[in-house]
Order: sequence, then C-alpha cells, then structure tokens
Amino acid sequence: LLLAEHDLVLEPGEAAEFDTRLPHWFGPAEDETVEFLSLFGPQGERMHVRAKPKRA
Repeated sequence: LLLAEHDLVLEPGEAAEFDTRLPHWFGPAEDETVEFLSLFGPQGERMHVRAKPKRA
C-alpha cells in the first residue's frame, strides 16, 4: 500500500484503514498476485463532505 509518503507492506490477514483523501495505491510488492477487500458503508458517502463555515 502506497499511502502518501508511506510505503506499507501488509501481510495476509492484516488490515489498513486510512483517510481516502490521501493519495494511495494498492499493488504487489513483488511479482505476486494481490487480493484485497474494500469495505464501504453509509459513512463513506459523506467522506469528502466539508461543512461550510458558520457566518457570525
């Protein structure tokens, strides 16, 4: 997992949770097949919503 400036190698059974607004990429560390499962929930629909500042 390349996550912003971090290069992480996850082993089978490990999980990663991160802010998807960060640049990221999934792929093999070597010439092996990679399988990963992405889970999305109702909260994910609001992931990139930003509140407007309140006016005084």
